Amino acid sequence: MYVEIVFPLPFRKAFTYLVPKELEKHAKVGVRAVAPFGKRTLTGFIINKHKTSSLREEIKPITDIIDEQPIVDKDGFKFYEWLADYYLCSFGEALKLAVPYGSEVESKRKIVSDQKASAHLLLKEKNRSSTRGKILKVLSEREEISLHQLQKIVKKKNIYSILRTLQEHGVVTLLDTLQQAKVKAKTVNYVKLNKTVGEVYSIFPEIERRSPKQIKLLLELVNAKGKGLPVAELLHKTSSSKSSLDSLAAKGVVKLYEQEIDRRYVEHYKEEQTKFALSEKQIEVIDEVSKSIGDESFRTYLLHGVTGSGKTQVYIELTKKAIDQKKTILILVPEISLTPQITSRFFNVFGDEVTVIHSRMSPGERYDSWRRISKGKSNVVIGARSALFAPLKNIGLIVIDEEHDASYKQADMIPKYNARDSAIMLGSIVNCPVLLGSATPSIESMYNAKTGKFKLLELPERIDNAKLPVITLVDVNRERKKQRMENIFSKVLLDKIESRLRKSEAVIILQNRRGFSTQIYCTDCGEVELCDNCSVPMVFHINKNIIECHYCGLIKDVPGACTHCGSIQIKYFGTGTERVEDELEFYFPSVKMSRIDSDSITKKSALSRLLLSFGAGEIDILVGTQMVSKGLDFSRVTLVGVISAETTLWLPDFRADERTFQLLTQVSGRAGRSKNPGEVIIQTLNEKHFALQMVVNSNYKGFYEKEILDREKMGFPPFTRIALIEAKDQSNEKAKGAITGFHSELKKFSKWLKISSPTPAIISRLKGQYRYQILIKSSKETDPGGKIIRKAILDSYVEFNRKSRYKDVRMSYDVDPQSVI
Repeated sequence: MYVEIVFPLPFRKAFTYLVPKELEKHAKVGVRAVAPFGKRTLTGFIINKHKTSSLREEIKPITDIIDEQPIVDKDGFKFYEWLADYYLCSFGEALKLAVPYGSEVESKRKIVSDQKASAHLLLKEKNRSSTRGKILKVLSEREEISLHQLQKIVKKKNIYSILRTLQEHGVVTLLDTLQQAKVKAKTVNYVKLNKTVGEVYSIFPEIERRSPKQIKLLLELVNAKGKGLPVAELLHKTSSSKSSLDSLAAKGVVKLYEQEIDRRYVEHYKEEQTKFALSEKQIEVIDEVSKSIGDESFRTYLLHGVTGSGKTQVYIELTKKAIDQKKTILILVPEISLTPQITSRFFNVFGDEVTVIHSRMSPGERYDSWRRISKGKSNVVIGARSALFAPLKNIGLIVIDEEHDASYKQADMIPKYNARDSAIMLGSIVNCPVLLGSATPSIESMYNAKTGKFKLLELPERIDNAKLPVITLVDVNRERKKQRMENIFSKVLLDKIESRLRKSEAVIILQNRRGFSTQIYCTDCGEVELCDNCSVPMVFHINKNIIECHYCGLIKDVPGACTHCGSIQIKYFGTGTERVEDELEFYFPSVKMSRIDSDSITKKSALSRLLLSFGAGEIDILVGTQMVSKGLDFSRVTLVGVISAETTLWLPDFRADERTFQLLTQVSGRAGRSKNPGEVIIQTLNEKHFALQMVVNSNYKGFYEKEILDREKMGFPPFTRIALIEAKDQSNEKAKGAITGFHSELKKFSKWLKISSPTPAIISRLKGQYRYQILIKSSKETDPGGKIIRKAILDSYVEFNRKSRYKDVRMSYDVDPQSVI
């Protein structure tokens, strides 16, 4: 038997292997196999089986099969093939998404060094800053290092020839070690009685005489009524030693055994389950989508419901209907660690039917969640974008909450998929309805609804007769002239905060920048303190007394003087959440407040605990970044203040206006979600800006109509499909040379595509790498499915790799990027 295997590598072909006789019955299409690949051992997916092979050369055998049952079925293969084709990656790279991180087997190359010999050669080395010099320096200091670590330290991938030469001279030994899966099922030692209760009681007198400590253990086990107990728990509870248990096991009184346990992620945020009377509009939406669940037919619905209109309750009711039909349900949310409220509401209704998948879970918890879903023990899966690849069978409904959110796009790893668009494709493959929900739908989704591709459903009013908040713009320039500004706060906002606090109501303050000051500026030489690795300013963090780069994570001490000219005339500009919190503490010293940003909620469940305190009235003011705009539903909140509306407005990105409108509308929606009316104060330097005027009037329709005309005029989505090509390298010259070479190959397609000239990226240097970009636009009229744009990129890449001397420069392509920065 022969099998075709694809690996998570950038090769667009499958490799043929022989299946040893003893593995033949386990070799099924859709399982993972361990096989030699070059000098390595890797885990890949079996995508085909054959009785014969036409290959002439020797065919290597696979060494193991990991899975008992196929992970990916026929529909799954179809979905991952589409994903690979659309987002320009290999089939193996797409299939890697189907399994939890750390469950694969692979070989790692280890280097063992003779430190003395390395140090001796380093002394003889003329150029110590050369790659060879750097390698020898590392090897003289460390006896053992992995190949990956060494490549990282010397900042070069291709170091094999140098290592081979050193091995020939006996300076190093290269070892290939097979690394087993990083995560596996967790087992715990258990103990239970091995005799009847009557038999145990009959030996009590003898045990009490010889070893009275064992009686405590036996009494606990008798109380367990035949059930097993975890050994560690039992020993702790009875203050006994393991030897007492071992001697009982030796006498045959108890039985020790191992039992697999389920690592479950526990959501600390909990709220009381409340009975809701559905509104007429909610019932209409539920009835409409239920038809498609009943018919098992694919249809995409866009639910445009204002903030507080009860979208979550609609999702819960539809989930009940799908479960009644013995179907499974997939609920995607932008960042689950930021939305514990929606999770807790689903747990309240569906209990253990719900499984959560997101990045804040430990690898073990994620692995057990995946296995639980795979075995059909969970019908409802809630998670961030990676939950899209959960092994659900028989899907009856897919929901994408806050469908406009940019975090549905994977921007860092390959494939750079958009979970919203991919979920719609998955729905069309498995024949189930897909429901997109948002108070501020993306321009593309609303356009699809207006042109009939999606069905538009609306919830125009808040539930329980709650009214939308009154929004006021405060012109910071005018207030400053009237001397009505207190540092970063306008008097208007401070007065409003004070009046709400007097009534024991809660306040949310948004400033979408972390840190204290966002730049450090020298008034003598005019230089700004920049990151050593990126072309961005360092941010001052007052709590830790450091400056930090928010892109690469570089941390430095706060400079006492300008690092360029030595002057002590340095000033701190810009406002982050730490400064907002600091100033509020000055104006309201007795008020309890907390900050929500990615610096303050690093610990697991920190956000859940914080929100519990906020809901219980233990915290009065919540200061935060865009995290406070997502999914928070607290009836106590009656005032939202925005320190600066401009943080996203002035970005050089075609989606800047849309992002600003969405962020401000979403954060405004946190106010007045009950009987108490809400109010929003937005401080701005630009009060006449169209997007801000639309926020004030809660006018999504007006915003959409102007934005769609601008997009058509400028040739941006939804009228075109765009792709961003990027070259990055530590050498500016190489990155520039590579992007120029790629551009000359792309120009052959300029008859069908609009191709920009190569330009430095807006953040031209990131993590020590220079970045150059090309933006490609393809009209949806002439290229509706995007075949031309994908062919242009792939063909150009092949030619570029064949001809260019810069082929070691890292090229990446992003289809449908969310940002062009």
